[in-house]
Amino acid sequence: AYWSAGMSWFDALGHSFSTVAIGGFSMYDASIGYFDSTTIELICVAFMVLSSISFGLHFAVWREKRLGQYLRDPEFCFFIMLLLLLSVITILTLLVSQTYHDHTGVRHGLFEAVSIATTAGFGVADFSSWPGALPFMLFVAAFVGACSGSAGGGIKVIRILLILKQGMREVLRLIHPNAVIAVKIGRTSVPDNVSQAVWGFFSVYIMLFLVMLVGMLATGLDQVTAWSAVASALNNLGPGLGEVSYHYGDIPATAKWILVVA
Repeated sequence: AYWSAGMSWFDALGHSFSTVAIGGFSMYDASIGYFDSTTIELICVAFMVLSSISFGLHFAVWREKRLGQYLRDPEFCFFIMLLLLLSVITILTLLVSQTYHDHTGVRHGLFEAVSIATTAGFGVADFSSWPGALPFMLFVAAFVGACSGSAGGGIKVIRILLILKQGMREVLRLIHPNAVIAVKIGRTSVPDNVSQAVWGFFSVYIMLFLVMLVGMLATGLDQVTAWSAVASALNNLGPGLGEVSYHYGDIPATAKWILVVA
């Protein structure tokens, strides 16, 4: 698909590996923006989304020959809804703020929203300079990440979905103390040991994030650079904000080692 859209065979091969692996690496400093092609960007968006969906779900759809299998998966539905919401907010903000004066705002908004949310990390624009809360919002989406069993990083959509459902259950328990309320994903009840494992993972994740954040701040970096660099490394994202919006070469060596551990 890349080759037919105008890439050389070498560029197409390299970017295909990087896209399907949600790696985000490119042979060019400008990443996908180097090609300045709407077709290439849309192909990249499509395969970033496909690669961020559980490969087990892809196999189930292929085996049963039914696309409706996607819509029966709660994680898939939540993930697609999140991407759509994020893309719409990003595009509208860019258009209202007149950051771009033509359809470029739609192109760049869609691409960067999907690229950051799926933790791919490809780029077509410097999203760190976008107005308002957009850079922060996109980074928060990277914490959610991709679906379980996919090539993407982040905490994973299914864990976030479980945490949200558990939170809702605890609110209902405050209202109805004697009620027995099961946490369900679709029609399946989630055992308590699975819920506990999710909270355990989340707790360790947050603690590691905070410890590494303090370590980065201790090297002399500002708060925006420190937290975005740790978030990017921990979520396998790539791009960051502040001093690491372009590259990580100028940060202290100690900070680089912390990011290696992350």
